[in-house]
Amino acid sequence: MEKRMHFVLLITISLILCANCAGQTVKEIPLEVLKDKIKGGWAGQTISCTYGGPTEFRFRSRMIPDDHEIPWHDGYMKETYEGRPGLYDDIYMDLTFVDVFEKEGLDAPASSFAKAFAYADYMLWHANQCARYNILNGIMPPESGHWLNNPCAEDIDFQIEADFAGLMSPGMVNTSAEISDKIGHIMNYGDGWYGGVYVAAMYSLAFISDDMQYVVEEALKVIPAESLYAQCMQDVIQWHKENPDDWKITWQKVHDKWDNDIGCPHGVFNEFNIDAKINSAWILVGLLYGEKDYGKTTDISTRCGDDSDCNPASAGGILGTMLGHSNIPDYWKQGLAEVEPIDFKYTTISLNDTYDMSYRHALDVIKKNGGLVDEEKATIKVQEPVPVRLEVGFEDHYPIERKELNIELKNKASFEFEGVGFAVSGAATGINKGGNRAEYTFEVEMYIDGDLAVKTKLPTNYTTRKFIPFWKYQLPKRKHTVRLKVMNPTDKANIRLPYAIIYSDKPL
Repeated sequence: MEKRMHFVLLITISLILCANCAGQTVKEIPLEVLKDKIKGGWAGQTISCTYGGPTEFRFRSRMIPDDHEIPWHDGYMKETYEGRPGLYDDIYMDLTFVDVFEKEGLDAPASSFAKAFAYADYMLWHANQCARYNILNGIMPPESGHWLNNPCAEDIDFQIEADFAGLMSPGMVNTSAEISDKIGHIMNYGDGWYGGVYVAAMYSLAFISDDMQYVVEEALKVIPAESLYAQCMQDVIQWHKENPDDWKITWQKVHDKWDNDIGCPHGVFNEFNIDAKINSAWILVGLLYGEKDYGKTTDISTRCGDDSDCNPASAGGILGTMLGHSNIPDYWKQGLAEVEPIDFKYTTISLNDTYDMSYRHALDVIKKNGGLVDEEKATIKVQEPVPVRLEVGFEDHYPIERKELNIELKNKASFEFEGVGFAVSGAATGINKGGNRAEYTFEVEMYIDGDLAVKTKLPTNYTTRKFIPFWKYQLPKRKHTVRLKVMNPTDKANIRLPYAIIYSDKPL
């Protein structure tokens, strides 16, 4: 009885001033509450990812109608685990980094995370795949995620993988940002990196506050206010205050102002939008309009469309951390206990394993940052958010044209454009003979205005492929000629280049 009363007192009077810490704000959390919140974060992410799975990128740049039924029933989670294991990429990607911390400790270098990520068996896309190719070819972080080396640098990739950084940094938003700096720059830069920093900060603050408005606004203080990312999030927060009862009004305002990808060649001048800003906005819409109701939060974030499994996964994970595993409604946990012991695809790690590892890492981070852990509670030194450095991707680069190329590159090809940069979409593919695609690695030279700009490899292997075959930015503004020369032609494979995105130094 005394122990229970002690826990209640700790929860009720959780924010205190440490007499020996010059006014340092600390929070005491019973260990059982801390672990329940960590479990809630991982479980919430998994549940909401499952719910949003059937709609992923099926509703591009549009809301999912209210009458579009999204399934949820007992046994559905296991069906998805077994039938669509690749859906959980935003979780098993997290676990790559959790596993490195487990094996090498909190001071593991960026190179360890980069290599574990690059040599993993799972398939990747966009900024992740660009980074994998870079690492496999000798370009290590942070250069592997920089926009000059990664045309998808402002995509959503680290945003969907940053949950672990917040879950291991309860109440320590600057520590979560430091972890995000080390790992997020493997694959992202600028607004793409900020997406992960912000998501991790919201997780971190969800441990110490049950005020969602406070969490989303306080976490945003870690992002430079002058960045486009911060401006987009501020818009969502402001429009929610102006229209607190209708999320669709805010959705439309966000869509009208921010649905304009400038980096990813697959998304520019296209309804497909995998940019971090717009998808972070849909996380916020769910969190703010969901009113801490787990089902409402998940459903709204899903119905915002675009990356409609990853966005509710982040929203559900943040709210799950705030609520704790034990307070996620049973309706949404139906089938969860059945899958918690099952290893995620490409890993030997289950949700149950993840709960334990993430809890241990959180205790280690608490102690490393001056906190205390005893047999009953953790005493956390709460950090005041400090903005990370300003990064501007694609600075002075504005897409002005989607130039149709329709090139099948066998030996040589060329095209002309006027502007300051370009990015060419396409891929190398093995010829299908007898049901098997040939594996081959092309070697190609790219010349710009007669000068050799790069020698590059284009593997047909899907895991090691170069996601964007050719690009070059920061060119003088004038007319340019790009010439491509295959050094090792073959009839086993081909290279198709459908179009190029052309950039100028001023918007249209």
